[in-house]
Amino acid sequence: MSRIEQLTQEKGTEAITGRESRGRWPALCVLVLAVLLVAVDATVLGLATPSLSEDLKPSGTQLLWIGDIYSFVIAGLLVSMGSLGDRMGRKKLLLVGATAFGAVSVLNAYATSPEMMIVARALLGVAGATLMPSTLALIRNIFHDPKERSLAIGIWGATASAGAAIGPVVGGALLQHFWWGSVFLINLPVMIALVLVGIKLLPESKNPVAGPWDLVSVALSLVGVIGVVYAVKEVATHGPTGQVWAAAAIGAGALYTFVRRQFTLDAPLLDMRLFKHRGFSGAVLADLLTVFGLSGLLFFLSQFLQLVQGREPLEAGLAELPAALGAVATGLAAGRYARRYSVRSIVSGGLIAIGLSLAVLTLVHKETGYPLLGAALLVVGLGAGFSFTVTADVILSSVPKEQAGSASAVSETAYELGAALGIAVLGSIVTGVYQGFTAPAPVPGPLADAAHESLGGAVEAARSVDPATAQTMVGAAQEAFVDGLRLASGVGAAVLLATGVAAWFLLKGQRLQDGVEH
Repeated sequence: MSRIEQLTQEKGTEAITGRESRGRWPALCVLVLAVLLVAVDATVLGLATPSLSEDLKPSGTQLLWIGDIYSFVIAGLLVSMGSLGDRMGRKKLLLVGATAFGAVSVLNAYATSPEMMIVARALLGVAGATLMPSTLALIRNIFHDPKERSLAIGIWGATASAGAAIGPVVGGALLQHFWWGSVFLINLPVMIALVLVGIKLLPESKNPVAGPWDLVSVALSLVGVIGVVYAVKEVATHGPTGQVWAAAAIGAGALYTFVRRQFTLDAPLLDMRLFKHRGFSGAVLADLLTVFGLSGLLFFLSQFLQLVQGREPLEAGLAELPAALGAVATGLAAGRYARRYSVRSIVSGGLIAIGLSLAVLTLVHKETGYPLLGAALLVVGLGAGFSFTVTADVILSSVPKEQAGSASAVSETAYELGAALGIAVLGSIVTGVYQGFTAPAPVPGPLADAAHESLGGAVEAARSVDPATAQTMVGAAQEAFVDGLRLASGVGAAVLLATGVAAWFLLKGQRLQDGVEH
């Protein structure tokens, strides 16, 4: 090739790269819309549950499935959908998933029976599972400059954190003016805009040599993850029953078979050899336990704010916003600080910040003022923003960009498992301590049993007894709940502090990339 031809080819390549480069930030705006809606949808239903229950009249079991099936299906399909995006194209999967998400949101809004609602929520989970790994994988392929990619991942993580936090606030605002279906219909115009703009702005990317999509592996990962997530959530609600042990055994067996099968396939759904990389495994562990601490804290603090301190749901949702604000602030700067200092110092520091905040909550009591609670929530958010953003960057940077979908799915699955474990482990500690309180003697047996089920049950049972007995019973129940909260905070603090120390060693020598990829 002559020098002139070579220069012409280089200039052509630079022109193409320049056009792609100019569109990367508008493309990120499209991806952020998808993340925001999935995150909001995971928490927005909570405040709508009372009016939904009054309208559809679900049984207690059906109500639990309406609340949980969305996250169960997302967790079970993330790895499969991430791998599918690597094969069929991440843009194509994202746009198909967004269209389905909008359409199924309408089905959710106009559900006429509990059974229809459960099916609609499950389908929404299927659509949601296509969106999260596709967005992160596209970021990996759009942003070739690692420093810009770190900022993009920070914006992505900050949006996810903010979306989960504003879900209850959005739900409360809508329910003041509209019926419960409105919390689903807000998805529709946003998804329409996402698809129309995404067709124009998003570049396509996929693995050109990914191989076939193994349906047996898809089924095994679905059964395995759902079985494990279901088991850990049920432990928090009903304790270690035979049904829980069976679900855990089926889930663990399916996951073991899934792992064994991946080693035998020429084109595995998930390359298990990634976990031999100490930095990758350490980042996944830190990712999981960051969310463990954050979700567990928000879960029992939400009950504390409403049922112990008597705040309205919307007020309680606003009270928890410092966690989201902290996560947004540090998420945007995490990549820059990780390069200035080190990956392990930022991740370990974030985990230790969460652990220390949980330790502070061992001092709470019924009359604890909001400044202490708000400060603890803010520090938890700051720590989570640092840890979650940098670990996501490490996970994505540890693999070739052709495998970005699978790596993104691992990060997202760690998030879902961390949320389930946080609520199950810390929630079961709170429940175990709470159920030890003594109901006043005049309270009939059935009402006392209902009061011991949950703090909400005690408040409901108190309406059926005389005021003096009700005040005594609710007071004892609240004290027991706070005792459980303090113990759970102590256990959570120990786990997070130990993980912070472990991350220091597991992430030794791990660095974020600096050079631009070609």
